[in-house]
Amino acid sequence: MDRSEALAFVQPHLTKSRFEHTIRVTDTAIELAKIFDASIEKAELAAVFHDYAKYRDKEEMRRWIEQEYLPKDLLMYHHELWHGPVGALLVKREIGLGDPDILNAIRWHTTGTAHMTILDKVIYLADYIEPGRSFPGVEEVRELASEDLDAACFEAAKNTISFLMSKNQPIYPDTFHAYNHFINVLVKKNWRQQNGKVGK
Repeated sequence: MDRSEALAFVQPHLTKSRFEHTIRVTDTAIELAKIFDASIEKAELAAVFHDYAKYRDKEEMRRWIEQEYLPKDLLMYHHELWHGPVGALLVKREIGLGDPDILNAIRWHTTGTAHMTILDKVIYLADYIEPGRSFPGVEEVRELASEDLDAACFEAAKNTISFLMSKNQPIYPDTFHAYNHFINVLVKKNWRQQNGKVGK
């Protein structure tokens, strides 16, 4: 499936502004994939479909979560989190796109999780830093994104947690797992650098 075909599938499901966001995320994902040696083709498709279920009816998404293999604890959190996991399910069912790498990147693009693949991180970050985004901390993450994927994802997770805490909103556990994972990764990287063992 090429980009134009994928966008044709997605466009009817999105508002004009969300479709434009999707195009920006796709362009950003391709740039990140080139920098960090991820599959450009998979990054492109995952980015195009990342918000496929964004505007699905809440009750429909609730039914998918209740009836399918999706984590039931999603129902305890804001419905904004549902469109990633539900979207991955629907992209497989309705579009016939079964590549697990692409589906996982769609699934985790909002919450993040521990042990994300490079592709997962590319989509997570592309959604966060695409050029249309404007909020405190995003410029710092953009600067990191061209140099260190893990550091950029860590800052994105940290900023997300701080924002949700400032609003007294519950935080999905996988976002904390992502934050903790990236802390451990960065500590190990720093240790290697300090001990002359970069790349080992």
